[in-house]
Amino acid sequence: MTFIFELLIAFFLIVSGIFGFVGSFGMIKLKDPMSRLHAPTKATTLGVGGVLLASIAHSVLLEGKLSLHELLITLFLFLTAPITALFIAKWHIHRHEKPSDLPDAGEDELWATHAVEQVEDVPDHSAN
Repeated sequence: MTFIFELLIAFFLIVSGIFGFVGSFGMIKLKDPMSRLHAPTKATTLGVGGVLLASIAHSVLLEGKLSLHELLITLFLFLTAPITALFIAKWHIHRHEKPSDLPDAGEDELWATHAVEQVEDVPDHSAN
């Protein structure tokens, strides 16, 4: 029975290695930041998730203990990966897109990333 458990753990590790490799390869080969956005947030997240599943399976099936460390790591990973993707996407939009180049925003008629009010020039009196 332990042989089957070890095969399951090995399967999780192999699948996670494949996802990690694909995510890393995507970071190298994809040309622009919006394309590269998917490599760390999708493939690499699934790769780390596979390692965590293998760790959970090992601790539960072979050691007979349930460890919550892996669940906390998974929670942290699934909370931070979308935030990282959002920051990369907003950076790309601010750096490379003009408001006139963006698609129609719908009913709001304004994209949130370009909803900055124009501030009048204020003279700088700090040089005195």
